[in-house]
Amino acid sequence: MPKARFQYRRTSALNVIFLLLITISFIGAMFLAHRLTDKYIENEFNQRKIDVLEETLKPYNEFFQNKVPEISFYQGYLDSASALKYADSVFHEYAFVKGIEFYDTEISNHAIQKAFRINHFSMNPKAVYDYRPNKQGNVVSRQRTNPTNTASATMEEFNHMAVKFALYIESADPEKPLQSADFISIFYHITHNRITFMNIPRDEDMQTFKALMLKEQALSPVFQQDIVSFILDPGKLIIKNTNKELYQYIHITPIVYESLNTDPDILSTDLPLTGAFADYKLHFSSSRSHLNKEINHRLIPVAFAIILVYSVLVFIAYLIYSNLNVNRKMFSLQYDFINNLTHEFKTPVSVIKIAGNNIKSAKELSDRERFHYGKILDEEADKLNDLMNKLLSFTQIENHSITIKKEKIDLLVFIQNMVDAYQIKYPDFKITHSTGAVTSFKTDPVLLSSIFQNLMDNAYKYSLPQKKVLDIKVFLEKGNIVFKFIDQGIGIEKAESENVFKKFYRIQSRYNQQGSVGLGLAFCKELVNFMSGSIALKSKQGEGSEFTVVLPFEN
Repeated sequence: MPKARFQYRRTSALNVIFLLLITISFIGAMFLAHRLTDKYIENEFNQRKIDVLEETLKPYNEFFQNKVPEISFYQGYLDSASALKYADSVFHEYAFVKGIEFYDTEISNHAIQKAFRINHFSMNPKAVYDYRPNKQGNVVSRQRTNPTNTASATMEEFNHMAVKFALYIESADPEKPLQSADFISIFYHITHNRITFMNIPRDEDMQTFKALMLKEQALSPVFQQDIVSFILDPGKLIIKNTNKELYQYIHITPIVYESLNTDPDILSTDLPLTGAFADYKLHFSSSRSHLNKEINHRLIPVAFAIILVYSVLVFIAYLIYSNLNVNRKMFSLQYDFINNLTHEFKTPVSVIKIAGNNIKSAKELSDRERFHYGKILDEEADKLNDLMNKLLSFTQIENHSITIKKEKIDLLVFIQNMVDAYQIKYPDFKITHSTGAVTSFKTDPVLLSSIFQNLMDNAYKYSLPQKKVLDIKVFLEKGNIVFKFIDQGIGIEKAESENVFKKFYRIQSRYNQQGSVGLGLAFCKELVNFMSGSIALKSKQGEGSEFTVVLPFEN
């Protein structure tokens, strides 16, 4: 009669669908992450240019805010020598300053020809000095003679400052202090590549200048006032690319410059400079391949996070699959266990029932028949009792509800008794043994005998009729006692070596028709582990098996 197949709901299709959905969503997430990163880099390409502008213009701003106002420290008494020294420090610190013009200015109420004059207020450059750095880094000085007779940018710059200063003096309110913006609008003149600055006079000087302008009085003393004009070169600004990962090329170009490059692979953007460099801009450009490096760099942690999340999902799917697979195997094992256990119980029960019926139906029983039936009933009862004890002991060991009761045993006597019992039971079972120098051993004899019984049963059960041979060897090794059980049975495949110690596991082969429930070797392993030992198997199919039990040795 063919064996019935067990039924278990399979979820392979659900697992495949789940993995497929995870894969599709993973690919979608990676694609979306790449697109978002790409868009983010493009936005940064257009926004982070302000950082480059600030870093590039930092020397200019420091020059404008700190270096230029140093002229006021001289309070109008800056002479050509001091101006030369000042110019030298500027050229050394700020490469974008290519020239300095120093106006040694006089203010009075004198009527000076060609001087700038409003009411009684006269303002006139006594001398103009031009400072330029040469190739060797030294400052070259040149004085311009008769500057008022020169119709040039030099006098235009002076007149601009004179007009602004005169208008401020005329409308100045001594009760109202100047704000920062007022200082810039009055004492600075910022034009194309040029910054002109006038010394900021003291409050008492301002009152004197206002009196000179509005009141007619005797000839006044001549007051000194300094004006310095800085000529700048935007090409000498040092571009500080603080975002090299975004900007491959940065150039300073005229504000009207338009790139003729129409390559779609090149991204570009502009940002105008400020102050005296307002006619110029920073032109940024990068190739798509350059930005892709940054995109991939930014994508790595995002991709890692996505991979981590999906790895967790895949791991969860694997755990679910493994759990279902284990459940399926457990279902199969339990199914086989119930069938085999039923068979194991059914056989002795049937034999007992037949023997009982024969006894019941017989009118008279001879001594020979009574002995025969009594032996049958006794043997089958022993089988049932052995099976029940094995199940009960297995449960007790798993739950650690029994204790080890050690006593000193004579190994030779112990093994000989086991051998004698089996040779009486199985006359065709040839058993040899040797204990070497080991004579006694302190252990639990009941548990040790259970180990012997299971391994000896296994050797007899899975050996061919002409090869029912077992050799038991005992010896000491590294403070442990070693028991080797070497048979010449059918052997076990290497792939099955670990599985044979699992509960309810039975090797599916044509030789395994002995009605085993898959508890013998599992019970044996539990016993050995409970006794703080180990058990191992070496086997070759068709040649036999070797079980090695190692236990702590106590004499």
